[in-house]
Amino acid sequence: MTAAGTAFEVAVHEEAALGEGPTWDPATDRLLWLDILNSRVHTYDPATGRRTLRRTDQHVGAVKPRAGGGLVLNLRDGIGLLDPDGTFRWLHREPVPGRRGNDAAVAPDGSLWAGTMRYDEARGGGTLTRYTGDGTAETVLDDVTVSNGTGWSPDGTLMYYADTPTRRVDVFDVTADGRVANRRPLAGIEDGAGFPDGLCVDAEGCVWVALWDGGAVRRYTPSGDLDRVITLPVPRVTACAFGGPDLTDLYLTTARVGLPAPHPLAGSLLVVPGAGRGVAQPVFAG
Repeated sequence: MTAAGTAFEVAVHEEAALGEGPTWDPATDRLLWLDILNSRVHTYDPATGRRTLRRTDQHVGAVKPRAGGGLVLNLRDGIGLLDPDGTFRWLHREPVPGRRGNDAAVAPDGSLWAGTMRYDEARGGGTLTRYTGDGTAETVLDDVTVSNGTGWSPDGTLMYYADTPTRRVDVFDVTADGRVANRRPLAGIEDGAGFPDGLCVDAEGCVWVALWDGGAVRRYTPSGDLDRVITLPVPRVTACAFGGPDLTDLYLTTARVGLPAPHPLAGSLLVVPGAGRGVAQPVFAG
């Protein structure tokens, strides 16, 4: 294992309450990210430094590009679509009192795998659901507490997933029809090291995991061995994604919610230049 210290830069200095969901949009060469609790969707162009901000009517847990342009949003009451002209419409609306959307990811087949959680984080109160482009919903997991990081191996044969309170990153086999089976642990996070939050998979098939209350992002090999740790001064690291034109820069979102004396960078978007090499992410087929 190698420790990379604090070789990071500040991409966007921000006081996001719950920064989350970094996603590189290859169509615009911009990074998408969000502040869940302030209902804000941010974009950042690393070439120019230009930023945009859009407010949503509900808490937003994830935002991903769509194949035809625009965005798909994992909101409090379901899955919404934002068209390129700014028009909003629901793809699948299913409000559940006390529950909101959380992290989400797009599978190799273009389906959206969107997680939910209860605001009070009640055990088993969340789900992981697969949505196709026409809005068809299929519950994949129905006994989830805080549905978080989801990602696929470069060859699409494995899916990785974190239900945060379990302190594990699990791995599934992907079946021929794009479903998952044979859930098993890939890696566990030891006591005192934080909790697994968002994750991404690099071109070598290694899994990068952001650690909430761990002040770090870790890389695990496909066999589950810990081989790299990047430490950060911000305790609540929420998610990670590779971005930039060559997908070699690792972007990290952070949070300040619940911290009595937040670090000055808590809530900012950070970046580790040249951390590795990511893989191009699919866009939602809807």
